[in-house]
Amino acid sequence: MATIMPKLPVSGRSAASASGEMLLEVSRLRKTYGKKQALHDVTFSLKAGTSLGFLGPNGAGKSTTMKILTGIVNADSGSVRLMGKDVTGDMDTVAKYIGYVPQEITLYEKLSAYDNLLFFGESYGVRGTELRLRIDEVLEKTGLKDRARDEVQTFSGGMKRRINIAAALLHRPKLLILDEPTVGIDPQSRNHIFELIRELNRSGVTIIYSTHYMEEVETLCDEVAIMDGGTVKARGPLGELLETYGRKAIYMEAAGMTEAPRDPDVSKAVKEGAGWLLETEHVGDVMQRLLQLAVNRRWEVKQLEIVRPSLESVFLTVTGTALRD
Repeated sequence: MATIMPKLPVSGRSAASASGEMLLEVSRLRKTYGKKQALHDVTFSLKAGTSLGFLGPNGAGKSTTMKILTGIVNADSGSVRLMGKDVTGDMDTVAKYIGYVPQEITLYEKLSAYDNLLFFGESYGVRGTELRLRIDEVLEKTGLKDRARDEVQTFSGGMKRRINIAAALLHRPKLLILDEPTVGIDPQSRNHIFELIRELNRSGVTIIYSTHYMEEVETLCDEVAIMDGGTVKARGPLGELLETYGRKAIYMEAAGMTEAPRDPDVSKAVKEGAGWLLETEHVGDVMQRLLQLAVNRRWEVKQLEIVRPSLESVFLTVTGTALRD
């Protein structure tokens, strides 16, 4: 289905983001595993309050980058600066300010959700009354307060992922990194995770969100980084990437139109549903000529609309291939 060009949504920005405070600066990260170079000069920065979507196929380097940011893996070279401080190898600072939600669920199945959070909270250095208050807070945020005393092994996959996220929030991090947090989960848990991320971002938490699902990035993130082959191929505000790399197009559906309408400014015509998707850099001029063509041919126009550039088309333009699992 073609979609009419809407005004791009703008996620709620925190005061820190609006002030331009730089939270994270990643410079020229390199990492090799044996003969394979996993990362090649990965460089990007994030202002506080930004929500950055990480896109790329498996093997692009996203997970390696995130593991370096969280201190799980050491880079061969390059630096990571958090709030102006070089935190390369500084696990104390990383643990204090960064929350990490790995793709693999890391919970103790035979412990209750509450006891899991006790364990993870203490590992972050939060204890006593403060920890109990924060556990209640994150259980409320993830919609699992009524299941706090149940063993994790009785939870659905989506509920386990929500507890995984809750554990990463106990120390109230400034930067939350999520690696494929919605893989294989139910719609209810997905909606809980989405709303939680929006709420955290509105409150000023900076987000790095890695996923294969482009619609999630379009929904949750105001900036995008596209990785492939161990490097960042493109990065910037979502609207700018759509404008720069997205393919502009018109969708036309008309009774009596049996083939793609011809126009010198249409670079590509693709059959879509009952109509045609026509790629062009001259949207206004082409639409006027299509209307005139319909009048001349006596076609009954059912639909004629500008199609919003898609993140999928941006990815295709930047990497030369569709996003692959």
